[in-house]
Amino acid sequence: MSPLVSRRTFLLGTGAGATMLLAGCTLGKAEALSTAGTLDFANPLAIPPLAESTVDSDGARVFRLSAEAGSSNFHPAGPTPTWGYNGSFLGPTLRARRGEKVRIAVKNSLPDPTTVHWHGMQVPAHYDGGAHQVIAPGAEWNPEWIIDQPAATLWYHPHVHGSSEEQMTRGLSGMFILDEDEPEQHLPSEYGVDDIPLILQDRIFANDGSFKLTSNTTAGLLGETMLVNGTVDPYLSVRTEAVRLRILNAATARVFNIGFNDNRTFTVVGTDGGLLPTPVPVEGLVLSPGERAEIVVRFKAGERPVLQSLPQELGMSGDLNIQAGGNDRLDLLQFRTAATLIATPALPASLAAPASFGLEDPARTRGFILKDMYINGKLMDMSRIDETVDAGTVEIWSVSNTDNLAHNFHVHGAQFRILDIDGVDPQPEFAGWKDTVFLPVRATARLAIKFGPYSDPVMPYMFHCHFIRHADMGMMGQYTTV
Repeated sequence: MSPLVSRRTFLLGTGAGATMLLAGCTLGKAEALSTAGTLDFANPLAIPPLAESTVDSDGARVFRLSAEAGSSNFHPAGPTPTWGYNGSFLGPTLRARRGEKVRIAVKNSLPDPTTVHWHGMQVPAHYDGGAHQVIAPGAEWNPEWIIDQPAATLWYHPHVHGSSEEQMTRGLSGMFILDEDEPEQHLPSEYGVDDIPLILQDRIFANDGSFKLTSNTTAGLLGETMLVNGTVDPYLSVRTEAVRLRILNAATARVFNIGFNDNRTFTVVGTDGGLLPTPVPVEGLVLSPGERAEIVVRFKAGERPVLQSLPQELGMSGDLNIQAGGNDRLDLLQFRTAATLIATPALPASLAAPASFGLEDPARTRGFILKDMYINGKLMDMSRIDETVDAGTVEIWSVSNTDNLAHNFHVHGAQFRILDIDGVDPQPEFAGWKDTVFLPVRATARLAIKFGPYSDPVMPYMFHCHFIRHADMGMMGQYTTV
């Protein structure tokens, strides 16, 4: 496979002057990347271990995370220097139930300051792990809160302003699964057997086997090697007729269009913030950076289908769409089913309460324009509060991408329902609770946002593009709840 030299024709700069990303650029002929049919799927898929926990005298479930440096074996040239939580790359899967109090001791054993953001979690702003909750090298941070939101697939990652892309690329990410207080009976639920986390990432390797850490496209860093749970060329052995896949797009810039090489239909059962009202059958599912989905796939004995990322339309002109990875076709994971499979019941007709619950009376409407790395004409300023909202209320936010680059929009401390995109109802697979919405070029999304109950007039939450290089460059704002 030839490297994508022609697609990586210009880099993002730094500072406000780099926001005019396309002015004066001369682009060579772009080439799409295809790994379809080229992988040997030689490595068993790694399953992130469930994090160990203890219960304190006050009933709190206590987890311990240590952000630390190490090395990982990805490349034949030699070990790759990496960062991880409680290990050399990625982190364990934290798991807690609704109603539990959790307490997390986060130790920074890295040489650089870091933070840990609980993406999708409703927590007090001073425990959110955003750009203001910096953990110095050698220091420990001890957030705690009570889980009070539906069962969902969430995640955690660094959020240091200006260097999040680098720290995430080094390996700092992990899943955080929330369960209801009553065990699920209607979905595959045995972790690592028929309930599988899939952390999707991409990387570029230097000749010595190290990661390249700087962005190579207008979108950010787009890699030519895919990692799933930190595994190159992975396969998963399947013993049951149905498998639940908790898919996390943990890439910093790549948009994945999830599908199968045999075009089989699979069923979406959950999005960022929890289960959908009803199962939705699809053949493809687009997830931008930071988005999650839970899908259920049914298998037959003795087959080897391949999970892929398929070409998609990012709303950009031809060469720019290619340079942003929109025309790429990527093999991600091969499934190897047993000669005899354990029977799995059909999915129920309904899964969760409709996501419109509690959104009937919005307090106000606000508008946001994304353009040239700015939000409403402003770059991120740590000392500026951009919006103030009432805790526990609902607002309508209209978010428009008027740029010639694809973006998305993530809100901390809240969940929302997509009311419409360009005036059209969202597809059924996006009708549940969300915290991140994809915005192709010229798209406008209206969001009914349900803000959390925590009030803090001083410490802000963030809202930003989750193409991480864009956020690092300043495509981010802050709001407080009062």
